[in-house]
Amino acid sequence: METSKASFSVGEIIHHRRFDYRGVVADVDPVFQGTDEWYDAMAISRPPKDSRWYHVLVHGSDHMTYVAERNLETDADGEPIAHPLLGHFFDEHRDGRYHAKRSLN
Repeated sequence: METSKASFSVGEIIHHRRFDYRGVVADVDPVFQGTDEWYDAMAISRPPKDSRWYHVLVHGSDHMTYVAERNLETDADGEPIAHPLLGHFFDEHRDGRYHAKRSLN
């Protein structure tokens, strides 16, 4: 299992290398947490399951994707993301990234 630090963090705006979309990281898994059925159907490039995977809110859409770290890069634009669930995960966009809501617990 990989023990290095994640390349991207929650709130960071990313770009998908293969599918050319922007998004914001909503969560990070240290290794693949999906089912084998999902992986077989969706992970066409067969990225490693033992590396980081990211839950990403996709700009200009209403869905979230699950993406292997090797398919992501830092977004050069830094402009805000348009997604209906932003307010569920983040309070504000400042300094080119989103800042997570504070827990009340």
